[in-house]
Amino acid sequence: MLNDTELTVLLRDLGRRRAQNILRNFTAAPGEAPRGPYPRPAMGFVILDPTVDARVGHADAVLGAITIGRQARQFLPKAAAKAAAHRRLGHNNGVSVHTDPHLLGSGAFRYGHSAEVRGLVVAASSQATDQDLFEASRLATELVEELTTQHIAYEWQHGERDWLSPDDRPLALYNEMITWFPDSEGDSQGES
Repeated sequence: MLNDTELTVLLRDLGRRRAQNILRNFTAAPGEAPRGPYPRPAMGFVILDPTVDARVGHADAVLGAITIGRQARQFLPKAAAKAAAHRRLGHNNGVSVHTDPHLLGSGAFRYGHSAEVRGLVVAASSQATDQDLFEASRLATELVEELTTQHIAYEWQHGERDWLSPDDRPLALYNEMITWFPDSEGDSQGES
């Protein structure tokens, strides 16, 4: 529903929203920031593609990344580690860090958090762990809301269809999955 340029613009806009919040919390006086003042005006985010097959490697499961502020790039490997752990374990990496450290292998990142909102995983790094979790969850929520809006617009533009494709046809994969099933209409053998 979105091409690469449209997705880039969307992520840039969402990054600007997070940047405003990060700067506000970085410059807030003690007692003014709801989650405490942020230690730095920089942050890195890694967003995983919720539509990618589970067999795809972590590097190919990345939908996008966002950096905010100077030197934010240095936090991307940490965000990527949190996202990969979340994908592998099926839950927030911050839980495993504290309760299930036996699930974290050699070279794993020792801190959390990552957020999953309606199947979309976002990991953030550079603030305190709860601040990372908050920013990741806000980015994930806002991205899901924007993608839902795009999806609804697509439905209105194309009308009632079975498939999310320009020609209203399934991917070849779905027909490959059932090639073993008999073609004849009257044959009930093997049906379930």
